[in-house]
Amino acid sequence: MTDHSSGTSEPGTWGLNTLSPAAGARRDRRRVGRGTGSGTGKTCGRGHKGQKSRSGASQRVGFEGGQMPLHQRLPKFGFHSRIGQLTVKLRLGALAYLPADISSTEVIDVDALKRAGLVARNCKRVRIYLSGEPPQQALRLRGIAVSRGARAAIESCGGAVDITADTGEPSVAAADAERIKSESGDADADVEPTS
Repeated sequence: MTDHSSGTSEPGTWGLNTLSPAAGARRDRRRVGRGTGSGTGKTCGRGHKGQKSRSGASQRVGFEGGQMPLHQRLPKFGFHSRIGQLTVKLRLGALAYLPADISSTEVIDVDALKRAGLVARNCKRVRIYLSGEPPQQALRLRGIAVSRGARAAIESCGGAVDITADTGEPSVAAADAERIKSESGDADADVEPTS
């Protein structure tokens, strides 16, 4: 118990009169201009003259006194792709969050992903890569780039991927038509692309 009259307390107890910072947690304020014996006397530790001895003086980070600073002496490298600012990389597992009316009835394109809120409204291109648990229903993708693993996962569930010419890759339908021509041995035969 604390004896408030004498200000002492028993071991293991504490009170408002015994609270104090931990040892070394607080340092004394530096007192400048108090004579040469203090070490920070006449010039208060600033030295004689110069910009840094004046009050209110400051220099921006990286300033080297007018010399060409290091960040400007080093060569530039890399670039910021403008296409990359409008391209979204989407995990295959995110397609599981598509609303049922979109995933079951519609062909999934960039506009459908925008309506579902999976990509930003200002994006122009979408690329899907294999990550996460793939959706179990058959999905039909159009105009969306996919990685090799994502394509295999989608087609294993009965889905289809139709990459349009906008992505720089041939469509799946055109590739199937070429494969059928080569297997039949008649290169001149007209084969309708499968949908």
